[in-house]
Amino acid sequence: MTNPVLLEIVEGTLTSVEREVETAIARTSRSPMIRDAHDFRVGIHDARLRKLTGRSYSALVHPVVRDYPISGMRPGDVFFHNDVYLSEGGIGHLPDLCVTVPVFHDGAVVAFVQAFGHHDDIGGACPGSMPSGARSVFEEGLMVPPIRLWDAGVPNEAALKIMTRNSRMPDSLAADLDAECSACLMGARRLADLFARYGRADVEDCFDAVIDHTTETFRRELLSKIPDGTYTWEDFAEHDGVDEPRLHRQRITLTKLPDDGGRLIIDFDGTGPQARGPINHCGDYADGNFLKKWLAPVLRNLADDPERMAELDVNEGVVPLIEMRFPPPGTLLTPVFPAPTNARTFVILRLLGVLTGALAKAVEGRMPADQETIRYTGVHGTDAAGLPYLMREVLGGGSGGRYYADGEDTIHIVPDSRNIPVEFAEARWPFRVEKLGLAVDSGGPGRYRGGLGYEKHIRMLRDADFMSIADRSILACWGVNGGRAGRPFEVVIDPGGPLEREVGALADAEPVRAGEVIRIRTTGGGGWGDPLERPIEDVVRDLRWGKVSLSGAKRDYGVVMTADGVVNLTVTSSLREEMRWLRGSEPFFDRGPGFARLAHGATMYCDWL
Repeated sequence: MTNPVLLEIVEGTLTSVEREVETAIARTSRSPMIRDAHDFRVGIHDARLRKLTGRSYSALVHPVVRDYPISGMRPGDVFFHNDVYLSEGGIGHLPDLCVTVPVFHDGAVVAFVQAFGHHDDIGGACPGSMPSGARSVFEEGLMVPPIRLWDAGVPNEAALKIMTRNSRMPDSLAADLDAECSACLMGARRLADLFARYGRADVEDCFDAVIDHTTETFRRELLSKIPDGTYTWEDFAEHDGVDEPRLHRQRITLTKLPDDGGRLIIDFDGTGPQARGPINHCGDYADGNFLKKWLAPVLRNLADDPERMAELDVNEGVVPLIEMRFPPPGTLLTPVFPAPTNARTFVILRLLGVLTGALAKAVEGRMPADQETIRYTGVHGTDAAGLPYLMREVLGGGSGGRYYADGEDTIHIVPDSRNIPVEFAEARWPFRVEKLGLAVDSGGPGRYRGGLGYEKHIRMLRDADFMSIADRSILACWGVNGGRAGRPFEVVIDPGGPLEREVGALADAEPVRAGEVIRIRTTGGGGWGDPLERPIEDVVRDLRWGKVSLSGAKRDYGVVMTADGVVNLTVTSSLREEMRWLRGSEPFFDRGPGFARLAHGATMYCDWL
């Protein structure tokens, strides 16, 4: 039996090392994407390649061990890769660079410390290495299969030269790689100290206990709440960057079988064909190991309360609870090399919502509405000294309303990621941020409103090019259980000016003149429940806080205010009754009006329970 005191020590050490490595990277890296936006993850894995930490997702050790057997590893080794098709599903696009360091005890590998993050530029057809119209992975940047980047403590200078030579931002790339390698080596020393203090057998017993505890907790507290049966839901990406906008389907059939130990079957049959553009994701590797850990956090919404939900981490313990079934090669989730993948976020993030929708059917709506979708926006050009620059950030949006609370405003689906501070941006790049606030009325109406997205105004001081890799500009975040869809993503240049123009969500180099303003509005989360059941005082509070406009309060919630800001209860009551009568029966899901556009006139109300 595992010593409970030692188990607490080991769990605390794993958490401490993970946070210490992340802190070291954040403090010593150079690129804004890593240092300021914090778009990187750290994971700790055991010698059996099992992920032990669960605060954040991470890549896999499998491709490193596949190409470099553990028996040949030495202290001071650092392995590197970013090749999507040779990562066993752990890397989604080439800007995600992965560093892996083995941990040694008594001359044997006992664990691994790994970091991977989204870097500024790794070459390819456009700044940022995410060409929206790519038709091949060869257009997206430099591909590096697993290599030994440091050999027994000695960096491979030739490999580093090749990588930095291919980057438009060589100095920041070199600094980031040095930060990540050094931080992971430090984490490996910390873990080696743990093994030295307590011995390999006892520490590995604790590793088993950590993983087994997750398995049993998820089976007992979460999966037990899913009724036996089969539930199907689908959602769509709207644009692949090459063809005209259309519905790119992602479908999940979720099955809970009786007397199967609580195991779930997630079947992706019906997912659409491989896209010509870069929205494909290589999911069908290592039996879907990465996707299992990527999707499992959705299950935490089944916890008894939000506090319990926050306590549940996702580690390798979820893997035996999920069986994944993939369609044959040639789909969005099973692309064939060299299909492009740089915007695979449109698919992999949508899958979170697809699983949520399937679970919502199973548990009578006690799941959140659809959440925001990741997007990259930015500008690139030359500064006053004639030097090239690239500003890119990952702006969040609103999360979906829940059965007990409104969605959160301006959150990011990637844990711990952040927008770039205004003061830093203005000091470094030739523009001013004239507004950064909430996008009014962007949250989907509901008994519990969807969270709001950002509204950001950037005034350019020099001519430059705007870039965007974004989704949800046509298809909104869907509402559930009577809730309405949120507002989609939108970019307008020179709003209200003589050259006002809307920019597509996928753009590599949209010209922007000095003095023009770029207005970015990100997505709002879907609403949960009937908006006409939202208490009037909550609508009034939203008005006071600037989250809902006067017109939005009337249009979406049937709440009418007098000229002096007082609710006209008589008119409000009458309007709400009229709105209920006009709309008829309530749909279980609301996809918003954009769905009808791409579905050739099909109803925006896609499904009833």
